[in-house]
Amino acid sequence: MIKVLVVEGSPAACESLTRILNSDPGITVIATAGDGTETLSAVRRQQPDVITMDIHTPKLNGLEAARLIMETYPTPIVIVSGRENLSEVVTTFNAMDAGALAVRRRPAEIGHPDHEAMAQDMIQTVKLMSDVKVIRRWPRMRTATAAPNQASMGSTRDPARTRIVAIGASTGGPSALETILAALPKDFPVPILIVQHMSAGFITGFARSLTNSSSLPIHVATHGELLLPGHVYFAPDEYQMKVEREGKIVLAKDAPEHGLRPSISYLFRAVAEVYGSDSAAGLLTGMGRDGASELRLLKEHGAVTFAQNRESSVVHGMAGEAIKLDAAMLVLPLVKIAEALTNLVNHRGEIKA
Repeated sequence: MIKVLVVEGSPAACESLTRILNSDPGITVIATAGDGTETLSAVRRQQPDVITMDIHTPKLNGLEAARLIMETYPTPIVIVSGRENLSEVVTTFNAMDAGALAVRRRPAEIGHPDHEAMAQDMIQTVKLMSDVKVIRRWPRMRTATAAPNQASMGSTRDPARTRIVAIGASTGGPSALETILAALPKDFPVPILIVQHMSAGFITGFARSLTNSSSLPIHVATHGELLLPGHVYFAPDEYQMKVEREGKIVLAKDAPEHGLRPSISYLFRAVAEVYGSDSAAGLLTGMGRDGASELRLLKEHGAVTFAQNRESSVVHGMAGEAIKLDAAMLVLPLVKIAEALTNLVNHRGEIKA
């Protein structure tokens, strides 16, 4: 049985979320809290497996509460957001800096056409987060270590050909991507395309939040725009993203893959076709297998491929699948990925873990 603490500033929202979570036989809400101060006390007394956290709580807001929880009683935290304005979403991702692992939209009320799907997504997220070992896996708390499955390309590849980088991420990806993009130099010479699995309505705010830590220009991609060196492009909600030979981004309402739109597989397949050996691509932390087979396709086309290692991943799903398929030339801890990419595009000889 997964024990959950529900933190909500609104009594009505608290009641609704409690009802949703308790509807699953594998979950029980052991306590609720209406403000950040109550939250800290409840965590200490109840020792929940997962906390769902509203950012806007009185006395001590959810951002500060999350920070204190991760410093004192580390527990998987799922941020639950009910507002769609941009400033709200940016604040939400600041909470992820503090230690929260996932963000989900507050499920719509009963009777809304999206209620059932949103409720099930919340339940599945809580179940997934209950398995995360936050002390061992929180990337920012780790020091640089060698990857257990290191690989070196040696002199088998000329890094001067790299013209594009493609990255896929899911659960735990926002923090991982922030770490990587913050460490890349402002003169990074090639464009970066990213698919981050995320609840609808959050990607624009996430991109905006990254401008506080990265020196690179960051965009949510638009149809037909030209790729520019050193710019970062995120796939928008509900669109598949690919590239054309003219260096243009194409957004399409093509069918979901692995139940996802945007899909990492869709992007990687296009990069393999258009750029082939002139590309680098990798999979970060996240559940599922989206992009794993296509990362192997990229490797077969001569691209440099990498996967985040288990120790620095929140969920070693997609990257783990890629490793099983021998799709990753490099298996890297999070703190080494930006360095490896920088060396690759700046033609610094061997690229290794």
